Amino acid sequence: MKPILNLCLFSALTLFSAESTSAQNKFVQTSQKNDTKWWKEAVVYQVYPRSFKDSDGDGVGDLKGIISKLDYIKSLGIDAVWLNPIYTSPNDDNGYDISNYREIMTDFGTMKDFDLLLKGMHERGIKLIMDLVVNHSSDEHEWFKQSRSSRDNKYRDYYHWWPAEKGKPPYRWSFFDVNSDAWKYDAQTDAYYLHYFSQKQPDLNWENPKLRQEIYEMMRFWLDKGIDGFRMDAFQFASKDTTWPELPKGYEKNIIKYYGVGPHLHDYLQEMNREVFSKYDIMTVAEGAGSTPEDAMLFVDPDRKELNMAYHFESVDIGKHINDFGLVKYKDIFSRYDKTFKDKGWLSIFLANHDQPRMVSKFGNDTPKFREISSKMLSTFVMTMRGTPYYYYGDELGMTNIRFDSIEDYHDVDTRNKYIGLKNKGGDLKVFLEGQKQTSRENGRTPFQWDTTKNAGFTSGKSWLKVNPNYTVINAEGQEKDPNSTLNYFRTLVQLRKKEPIFVYGKYTLLDRENPSVFAYTRDLEGKKVLILLNFSEKESSFNIGIPITKSKIILDNYTNTKKLKKNILRPFEAVIIELK
Repeated sequence: MKPILNLCLFSALTLFSAESTSAQNKFVQTSQKNDTKWWKEAVVYQVYPRSFKDSDGDGVGDLKGIISKLDYIKSLGIDAVWLNPIYTSPNDDNGYDISNYREIMTDFGTMKDFDLLLKGMHERGIKLIMDLVVNHSSDEHEWFKQSRSSRDNKYRDYYHWWPAEKGKPPYRWSFFDVNSDAWKYDAQTDAYYLHYFSQKQPDLNWENPKLRQEIYEMMRFWLDKGIDGFRMDAFQFASKDTTWPELPKGYEKNIIKYYGVGPHLHDYLQEMNREVFSKYDIMTVAEGAGSTPEDAMLFVDPDRKELNMAYHFESVDIGKHINDFGLVKYKDIFSRYDKTFKDKGWLSIFLANHDQPRMVSKFGNDTPKFREISSKMLSTFVMTMRGTPYYYYGDELGMTNIRFDSIEDYHDVDTRNKYIGLKNKGGDLKVFLEGQKQTSRENGRTPFQWDTTKNAGFTSGKSWLKVNPNYTVINAEGQEKDPNSTLNYFRTLVQLRKKEPIFVYGKYTLLDRENPSVFAYTRDLEGKKVLILLNFSEKESSFNIGIPITKSKIILDNYTNTKKLKKNILRPFEAVIIELK
């Protein structure tokens, strides 16, 4: 598919880059004052392979399907793809339960397909970031099969075991267990094993140096193939206090404080950096990074030589919708992190991923009246904040929550086990299912909506997960033809960010903090200043920023052909980028 170079894109790039000194030169000049890195300047596009494109009609997205859409991915202007797990797995948690770290899941194809995918990406100037899931493995991994076979097996200490003769182990909560119990009794050796996630995801024992060396060797295997980095899934839980102290009352209100960042976590990361990361020019991302900005900085402070980018959850852990959380509190999250990270370290900026509902359904308004305009506003936010933007597949189209009515439509272990647990307790299942329509992870995992043909062009067979019925209205083919579509607006934003280092390295300053509807901030760099105004409301909203803007130049607005603002008022979900004089 060929992207349309719309007037909006042309105007934005022409107005803001009038000087013939190219953006490339500006980035070079900026490097004198900033530690420039490719992964800071990148736009990352997340692909959930199971739902992106099916090439063989079995209803499951695969590597050949992604290969067939590389030109589309390239047309977005992005620099890197984060690919969710494609390793061999029994799929208890959709690939996050790995049974072989060096093989490709049959559903997705073969290692030959992977090699072709990597080659095709690199030929198009796209880097590949892989998910690294090493807090836990699958219970079908050979390590665990050996570990559970006998107490004196050499792999026994690759996992956490508690002998039954010592009584029941100290309680630990599980994210996915039906009974929320992280210890599972295993009769074969009369012992319990630990699983912070599902029973089929036993936690690896990082206290064992042999286990660590196995993992480092596996990481080198993929890096030597030429991949460009890792996103460390759930790694903040890898280190445990193996004295297993009793959890204090109320621990569940701040689970990360008691479960994350164990006593030796940073020792392991520094060792991993010495033995693996320091040997390659790669991007390394910490999924979850403690419970405060100061915690997060410990992962990415360059002087500590651990990882290079933090991916914290505070910006998405806000409940069902931003309206319930409150925009003022939301602004404070970003401002707190920016204050800590303004001089060193680096952050990820995102509003959606495979563990979240759709961006426009959680942070905007997905009704027909406001879906497109609020989606564009949110994209503006992600692309203009300080940090590396991560953009989830389908959000460039404004894809929405599917909102299943029946538990039978859900495949996710999280939703299904919560349902079973609630049912066992006699809870209100109707209320639970109604809540899942807004919060379930599978709202964000429905197949990509390519066109108006059967199954949205995702598969010729029966899709593994239902396709959102609104694909006849929301699809890539239709938006390619519309210069003002959310898709082409996203492309405009990507190009604007890539052309102007101010959106990467510029200082962030929050304005009009107490405004309950408008998120206003500036970015400034080397004498240039840009103002971003974002209305998070479906109503007209005023703002008071204390900066005269009547003679300033509008670079980009998500409403078509905006010449100037109507006083200090933004239209519903309006987003405006202004070059200040």
